[in-house]
Amino acid sequence: MGRIREFNEEKVLDAAMQLFWEKGYEATSLSDLTSRMGIQRPSIYSAFGGKEELFEAALRKYTMSRASLTRTKLQSNPSVKEAFRTFFEGVVDEEYTRSPKKGCFCINTMVELAPHDEKFEILTREHQMYLSVIFEETIQRGIQSGELEADTNAKALSQALIVSLIGLTVIMKSRPKRSFVDNTIKVTLTLLK
Repeated sequence: MGRIREFNEEKVLDAAMQLFWEKGYEATSLSDLTSRMGIQRPSIYSAFGGKEELFEAALRKYTMSRASLTRTKLQSNPSVKEAFRTFFEGVVDEEYTRSPKKGCFCINTMVELAPHDEKFEILTREHQMYLSVIFEETIQRGIQSGELEADTNAKALSQALIVSLIGLTVIMKSRPKRSFVDNTIKVTLTLLK
């Protein structure tokens, strides 16, 4: 009979996610992980596999959580234009106020691992496509309500907004002047005619 785990798997996965998010995959050692997670290496291997599998589980946890949060934020406002404005401004506000300044875990992974690891290329692309679907659903709601023009190409517009979101998140790493970012959001939102 197997041993009963003496730790909360979700809690230790969250601790690993936070550490990977702060440091990235390569800079995070197994010693860092055992210290932050509060469990020993054999427990990590038993529960998650190796470091790469643990990272993948942490990334999946993050992307599912972010997608759910994004959907909630965009659905919470009856005005589609206002929903996107508050969403984009919220992303920026979070980056300027969060400490430590971690950026987006998925985009960090896209930059660090996707160029040379097919698994993470696929995982990060899947997240982008899933967010694009959430954006497209929101745009469709705006078309149906008459807030957006009837001939709006919801799919193309959602993809353009995703590219803008990713670019905005990446540029935030260099801490540009707030006016630069605010102007970028303002112009991006003009796509929602």
